[in-house]
Amino acid sequence: MDEDFGKLPVTAVVTRRIQEMIRSGEFPPDSKLPSQRVLSERLGVSRASLREALLTLETLGLIRTLPARGTFVAGERTRAPKAGQNWRHDARHSITEVFQTRLVIESEMCRLAAPEMTDAALTALEAAARTFEEAWRNGDLLAHVEADLAFHSQIADACPNGMLRLFYRSIHDVLTESQRVPIPNTEVSRMETSIAEHHAILAALRARDATEAARAMRTHIGNTAAIAGARLVQDGEADGA
Repeated sequence: MDEDFGKLPVTAVVTRRIQEMIRSGEFPPDSKLPSQRVLSERLGVSRASLREALLTLETLGLIRTLPARGTFVAGERTRAPKAGQNWRHDARHSITEVFQTRLVIESEMCRLAAPEMTDAALTALEAAARTFEEAWRNGDLLAHVEADLAFHSQIADACPNGMLRLFYRSIHDVLTESQRVPIPNTEVSRMETSIAEHHAILAALRARDATEAARAMRTHIGNTAAIAGARLVQDGEADGA
């Protein structure tokens, strides 16, 4: 693998490499990918690293594995799964449970972080929000999700409650997956709204407005949950309404 990806983990490198093969047309829409044995040899990585990369790409909706047929690039004949069908942590937590937890934890962390925001932290958040938007417009879904993770993680890092920070880090794997899952079902109009929601969170944090920061985060997570197939009960709603 000749690209210079710095010190990224092997799985992240191979995931990016396959994404670029898809974006460049080397693997066109609806085409079948080589077998895992062939592809792992071609990329010079282990089968285990390749399988993890393929799972990530499938969660993002770039590829689809069909039983007894193989793995295909998503296209007109091979569409991405419906919302919630690409969640791979069901044995541990449902997608709804994860978003319910995010709604509680992240809105509170955002509220607590608001008065503590430094100029350096705000600059980092602005950079993450900018990359989040630019990567989406460029079709780089991996960079888009990484920027989304960075945005949310930087807010968590600014939270002065050490126990909340520790808990947030302890569920990093399911948080990461929950931010990938909505991608295949996200329409352009929804992504434009998501970009605006990030800017609303950032504006509230810049104003050190704890109440508005928490509200903006709740709105963002609630809207994202709906795209991911999770139904959250928000303030003022009756359960089952």
